[in-house]
Amino acid sequence: MWTVFSKEVNSFLNSLIAYVVIAVFLTGIGLLMWVFPETSVLDYGYADMETLFSLGPYVLMFLIPAITMRLFAEEKKGGTLELLLTRPLSEVQIIAGKYLAGLFLVVFTLLPTALYYFSISSLGNPTGNLDTAGILGSYVGLVLLGAAFTSIGLMASSLSENQIIAFILAVFLCFFLFTGFTSIAAINVWGSYSLFLEQLGMLTHYNSLSKGLLDSRDIVYFLSVIFIFLLITRLKLNQRI
Repeated sequence: MWTVFSKEVNSFLNSLIAYVVIAVFLTGIGLLMWVFPETSVLDYGYADMETLFSLGPYVLMFLIPAITMRLFAEEKKGGTLELLLTRPLSEVQIIAGKYLAGLFLVVFTLLPTALYYFSISSLGNPTGNLDTAGILGSYVGLVLLGAAFTSIGLMASSLSENQIIAFILAVFLCFFLFTGFTSIAAINVWGSYSLFLEQLGMLTHYNSLSKGLLDSRDIVYFLSVIFIFLLITRLKLNQRI
């Protein structure tokens, strides 16, 4: 598993696309937080990181599929997936290695945003006047959301040898699971089932974690989503044997 993990991480970091994806993410978030007047912390006049945690998921919807689209699609297109499956590695080890590599790259991309915390903390009046507990909870929510998106992207990559198709499918599924159920629940036809439909989506659970409340139900929800999509990925690999 760790061999697969290190191979994927090194392969990604040795390619130009890695630095393009990371640069686009950090530039986009930086512009939203510090430059654009509609979302700028400097214009808002209140020391918090709401811009990162409210708009970050929508940026991750495109960033993570760009990271994961090649994990299985490239192997299938190059004909190396069958060779990989003949190695003394179980399907679980292969999937876990590729998944952890994708998740590592997502966390690696998010790490520089910690600088925003110290920047905003120094701008507070008085200095350090920040809801640190809320920010830590929001980061936990963002990482769990990224982990769920990574599992979706990995599953999409296992469905097609075309990386573009895998990317588009992953973006669609991430967007639908994040906001789709909330939008459907808002339609005034479901009655008492509206709350149930809303809780099927990620947005409700992510918003709960973003308040700094580490509810076990929200954590179990994201872990369940990750498990389901990794299970689908394994079932897809089983069909090739």
